[in-house]
Amino acid sequence: MLDETDLALIAALKRDGRAGLSELAARLGLSRATVRNRLARLQETGEVQGFTVLTRSDLADSPVRALMMVAIEGTGTDRAVGRMLTMPAVRAVHSTSGRWDVIVDLATDSLSALDETISRIRKLDSVSQSETHLLMSTRRAQGGRGQGG
Repeated sequence: MLDETDLALIAALKRDGRAGLSELAARLGLSRATVRNRLARLQETGEVQGFTVLTRSDLADSPVRALMMVAIEGTGTDRAVGRMLTMPAVRAVHSTSGRWDVIVDLATDSLSALDETISRIRKLDSVSQSETHLLMSTRRAQGGRGQGG
């Protein structure tokens, strides 16, 4: 189980994944050793899977971004998600609660490529409904770097 300190550490890393242990400790009001131990534990348990960099070319190569909410009938979720993950435009598939079973993070170089991917996902056997939202711009949490889009 994650406690408030773990959640605060994860949030700080999401805002600035390059922050050093000393900087994180100062931001969170913790000792450097505590931050180091917490981060090591989060990595060992798989809660933190890694660190990544978003480059200008990432945005240039895939300037059209969208989130697609998908409802899946019956027990076909694993199969549908597996097929989605083979599609080049699919960056991630997130399970969720509520009306939608999964949220698909899409990135393409054009609206026509996005439309083709959405069509392919909608044609999967177990997909019963979907709703897609284009991402117009992105703002990051405090301390993060914003991106226009």
